[in-house]
Amino acid sequence: MPTLQLQFPAGRYHATPWGHHVNEGLIEWPPSPWRLVRALVACGFSSQRWTDIPPLARSLIDKLASVLPLYKLPEITAAHTRHFMPVGTVDKGREKTTLVWDTFANVGNGELFIHWPCELNSDETVLLANLARDLNYLGRGESWVQAQIVPDASISIHEFNAVPHHDGEIQDRRYEQISLMAAIPADSYQSWQREKAREAVAHLDLPGAKKSPTAKQKEKLDAEKRRLVDPYPPDLIACLTKDTSWWKGHRWSQPPGSQRVLYWRPNQSIEVTAPRKPLRQPPRPVEMMLLALTTPSGGKSALPSITRTLPQGELFHRAVVARAANGDQAHCPELTGQDQQHKPLRDHHRHAHIVTLDLNGDGHLDHVLVYAQMRLGEAAQRAIRTLRRTWTKGGTDIQLAVVASGDLESLPQLRGGLGISARRLLGRPQGSHIWESVTPFVLPRFLKPRGKNTIDGQISAELASRRLPPMENVRIDINLTRGLRHFVRCRGHGGVPPPMDSGYGLCLSLSEPVCGPLTLGYGSHFGLGLFQAVDAD
Repeated sequence: MPTLQLQFPAGRYHATPWGHHVNEGLIEWPPSPWRLVRALVACGFSSQRWTDIPPLARSLIDKLASVLPLYKLPEITAAHTRHFMPVGTVDKGREKTTLVWDTFANVGNGELFIHWPCELNSDETVLLANLARDLNYLGRGESWVQAQIVPDASISIHEFNAVPHHDGEIQDRRYEQISLMAAIPADSYQSWQREKAREAVAHLDLPGAKKSPTAKQKEKLDAEKRRLVDPYPPDLIACLTKDTSWWKGHRWSQPPGSQRVLYWRPNQSIEVTAPRKPLRQPPRPVEMMLLALTTPSGGKSALPSITRTLPQGELFHRAVVARAANGDQAHCPELTGQDQQHKPLRDHHRHAHIVTLDLNGDGHLDHVLVYAQMRLGEAAQRAIRTLRRTWTKGGTDIQLAVVASGDLESLPQLRGGLGISARRLLGRPQGSHIWESVTPFVLPRFLKPRGKNTIDGQISAELASRRLPPMENVRIDINLTRGLRHFVRCRGHGGVPPPMDSGYGLCLSLSEPVCGPLTLGYGSHFGLGLFQAVDAD
């Protein structure tokens, strides 16, 4: 038993019920059985290159027309557009127009299923599948469709909610009765046509004629019989191929071979309210988001210096947390580093790091990388995406735009030098052993000459707190330290100053390879203590 699945790529279905004018604003829903069968016949001529309907197609159409299909209707809403169409005449120097309503069903992403309770053989099933595949529209030309045959195992007849009416049947208040156009079964039509044709020519066969008609009289009589029988097509297939002008020219009030049938459908099948918005799927958590920095003038020299990595990271953090809070208290642990009781997370630094970067190497900050091992959820992503600007020292605006989002491994795919700089920050795909400072490493505790608060001890503690492998050795690079001496090393908002206002440029060797970004020490969540891999290239 064939079942047809229809999808509407444009989200619309345009069709006017039989017997109604387009300006009445009515929608034929579901599509009538007559319209469906005619659409399949038309598709055969357009896509299968029929010049006449072949016997296999005749058998298929006769079977589909012999039963009334069941429908599984999606939720739709009624909508319309209004057009003032020209009528081709001019009145007082202006072209006259008439108002035309184009009413349609807003289907959205809904799917319509049509099930014919009849048995098809394998050849007929293949032909129906080919016709369905090539069906481009149903109803008016704007009603684009994609159709396919679905297997019986994937459907349940109990889910079909628009069904034919049977004599004596009464549905409950959840259903309403509608009238649709359907084909008369082929054998019933054949019997009816023969009777009508006999009645139409009965008066020409006069009994008791004394002379046989001449050849000319017989030819004239046959022509008259054809004229009288012509309004009654010989079979159902011929009825389905007649156009509107033909049957109206023969004074039919509806197409020959058709009949009105009653269906039950749910009361709320067509809503006239605003369409319901589909349930929005929350975005999947991401590991990082990268934003580009620009100034209103577009001048790169107006961007802040790399020495302001820490204050720019703090300013961005304040702005994005305020955006996440939206006038209330922020409940976004990946951004705030706090739980709902405002206690610091003990997550081994898995919450967000905000690192302002100079990816093009011109000495000015041009990007902000927000990454979190615990991943950024919906609230954090929304706050970051909707943040349009931050500011610099002196109040100059900096415009923001998200340029990448996802996993950290996607950063090296950035074009040009940006990808190269990102590759150094992340290290090799399999991890890197040797790392050197990009921003100064600031000690989180007072420096002691011995014990666990030496430079080596504090770096080891920082690595352990992040569950990173221990270091093999560390070396203070004098040239790196001298180049990083102008960096701002004290937090200006919401943080205590470091025990010692001094920064170091380090060359760090780890016992096992790790993947970046790697930040250690005081202010590491705002860009201080950032390292890059030496062996990344």
